[in-house]
Amino acid sequence: MTNRFPRLLLQCLVAVLFFAALRAHAEPYLAIQQGLKCGQCHVNPTGGGLRTAFGDVFAQTLMPAQHLDTGGDVWTGDVTKFLRVGGDLRFDATATQVPHTKTLNQFQFEQTRVYGEASVIPERLLVYVDEQVAPGGALNREAYGVYWSASHSWYVKAGQMYLPFGFRLEDQTAFIQTATGINMTTPDQGAEFGWERGHWDAQLAISNGTAGGATNDNGKQYSSQLIWVESLWRIGAAGNFNKKTAGSKSAGALFAGLRTGPIEWLAQGELIDDKSFPNGGRRSAAALLEANWSISPGNNLKITSEYLDPDRSIANNAQTRWSAVYEYTPIQFLQLRGGIRYQDGIPQIDTQHTRLYFVQLHAFF
Repeated sequence: MTNRFPRLLLQCLVAVLFFAALRAHAEPYLAIQQGLKCGQCHVNPTGGGLRTAFGDVFAQTLMPAQHLDTGGDVWTGDVTKFLRVGGDLRFDATATQVPHTKTLNQFQFEQTRVYGEASVIPERLLVYVDEQVAPGGALNREAYGVYWSASHSWYVKAGQMYLPFGFRLEDQTAFIQTATGINMTTPDQGAEFGWERGHWDAQLAISNGTAGGATNDNGKQYSSQLIWVESLWRIGAAGNFNKKTAGSKSAGALFAGLRTGPIEWLAQGELIDDKSFPNGGRRSAAALLEANWSISPGNNLKITSEYLDPDRSIANNAQTRWSAVYEYTPIQFLQLRGGIRYQDGIPQIDTQHTRLYFVQLHAFF
């Protein structure tokens, strides 16, 4: 790494002081830590995006190292009795090293997003919007309506939404996110039925299968998951089938979470069969094991090990990736993250031996 990188990190830390805090990507380890379902802290029952009032209080009281006194006032996102808002900003300073290539240092907005929830009928019918406003032009991520049963044991959702499939991670470049193509950058348009009762949490979605793009055939995508949640652990299974003229794609996953003292463990394994490739298609596999050590309030160390076999019919083409990320939340709604990610793969392909160093400002409300 060149000697310019420490100067870049210093510039980043100075620069972030000039940014006002503009909601977080999902962090499933927090749900495992507290023994909660994703819908306890997020408006979306499957996680991510706007927080509920409970999630806002959690972010102000239990996440930070220090709670700045606000005179007894607590932010809950309420603009009026029927309207709630939120936001999320992630600003990065990164250094990327690829063998035989000059180190690339850069500042960049990862995202700036705004969220809105209109409770048309409180606790029963709501309209939700997740809009990315930077970088580039406006880009809609989610926009849907949800109808809840009186007991909140089931719901029906319709519009553009993230698909239910395993853990919804903050890192959208993780192998288990990219291998299936199901992540928070590829929402789809369709309908979802959810069922929550006791320890059970289940979803079934039917969508166009175009990641929000134009539809050019009558094939549809079917996504489902079923989770059993306990206070110390959870286990789930997910399936996806995307029927397309160019070739259908299917995926299955098993995932689990476990809390052991101050450490939260996440594990997920996937098998994918993609018939859109020639000569009978391509079968691949991906896996993730993650440990989050909650050292003290406001301090979390995340260690991740990943595996990807992009084509199981070819020997010795697997890739691995290791990450170490330190997350410091000094006060409510402000987080600093720093870490390294190292990818290893086929020796002859330089891009499969990338090192990424980063510092990130994450501000949210």
